Amino acid sequence: APSAPKSRKSVTGTRRTVAALFLLPALVLLGALVVYPIGYSVVRSFYNASGDGFAGLDNYKALFTDDGIRTALKNNIIWVVFAPTVSTALGLIFAVLTERVRWGTAFKLVVFMPMAISMLAAGIIFRLVYDQDPDKGVANAVWVGVHDTFAQSSAFPKAHPGRDSPLKADAGGFITSAPVHVGQPVTLPLVGVAPDQMPDGAKKAVAAGAEPGKVTGTTWQDFTRGKGVGKLGSPDPSEPGYAGMRIEAVKDGKVVASAEAAGDGTFTLPASADGALLRLPASNFKEPYNGVDWLGPALVTPAVIGSYVWMWAGFAMVLIAAGLAGVPRELLEAARVDGANEWQVFRRVTVPLLAPVLAVVVVTLMINVLKVFDLVYIIAPGSSQDDANVLALELYRKGFAEGQPGIASAIAVFLLLLVIPVMLFNIRRLRREVRR
Repeated sequence: APSAPKSRKSVTGTRRTVAALFLLPALVLLGALVVYPIGYSVVRSFYNASGDGFAGLDNYKALFTDDGIRTALKNNIIWVVFAPTVSTALGLIFAVLTERVRWGTAFKLVVFMPMAISMLAAGIIFRLVYDQDPDKGVANAVWVGVHDTFAQSSAFPKAHPGRDSPLKADAGGFITSAPVHVGQPVTLPLVGVAPDQMPDGAKKAVAAGAEPGKVTGTTWQDFTRGKGVGKLGSPDPSEPGYAGMRIEAVKDGKVVASAEAAGDGTFTLPASADGALLRLPASNFKEPYNGVDWLGPALVTPAVIGSYVWMWAGFAMVLIAAGLAGVPRELLEAARVDGANEWQVFRRVTVPLLAPVLAVVVVTLMINVLKVFDLVYIIAPGSSQDDANVLALELYRKGFAEGQPGIASAIAVFLLLLVIPVMLFNIRRLRREVRR
């Protein structure tokens, strides 16, 4: 009698029914967490906001007519072009430069560490980094420090003439109402500077004495705390001088002499200032430089991309370094023996050999970038979130904030359609590499 057919076995020797039983939990989870949500989103995208009326392609038309979605799509294009490119380029540079140094491993560890931080934590960190206040935001603290090194800000941005002052407004600064003369001390009182904002070199103001053939004077803070204390128009013992205040003597619209006030507010001009008007130019009163509005409408998207690069450059570096370790050293040495310099070796040998790895890294980051949400939602303030909007964030806003689940589902399907070609390209490339 013929023997009973044996149960087929898989390539690894395991019975297929046993293999199917082991795979069943994973398949159930895959269906419940991936397949069903995708199918439901596709169906829901054809219904209106309430879900009880068929909307046809109206939700998909909104993808190209709604201003918020169009801005999100434009920003997603910027993200896809720049974020993976910059991250991969930095990863390549780090991987190549740290290959020959002893502390390369430690450097790679430091660069890769941001990958251990969640997007939420990274968003909070960079929200503080980009804070407008230089005392809080690191980016503006550095920027303001560099700026002030070359263009020192004024210490008197709020200074202005008080009552009965001999000064009047003039093109952002102040000028005397009457000409001055040699041998007659001039008083230029101002108010409005907080005590903690006075220059470090400020001392107690002193009334300038007359000097033959010279114009002398004092500029100071003409304010003493306490009702009825002090005398207007003349320096009191507790009133500080405006150290560093610039004074110009102007005749017929031209500056004929200038001076800077000493720590006690006194200044001296030569005889050429006789008969001139004294002007305190606008440079004395310009507002202190407060840095760059990193999270304003113009720079918010590049700023958020910068935080993404900070996180993912380490990921690119590790993958590229692994690929670099497999590059035959004989090819590099042969190129050097043939007379190629390091730049030529890098451009004509290293990069072509790493092309498959670079392609995988770029494509992986492109898929990741298309889904970016956390960083934009956390870093971009409410005033500029519309300008930083991306498709994943717009999906959340439409679905949960604005109560339009139909349009949100259409955005989800659109994102899926954008990701699928990139994902298939990555899979094909990986299979091609395995065959090699």
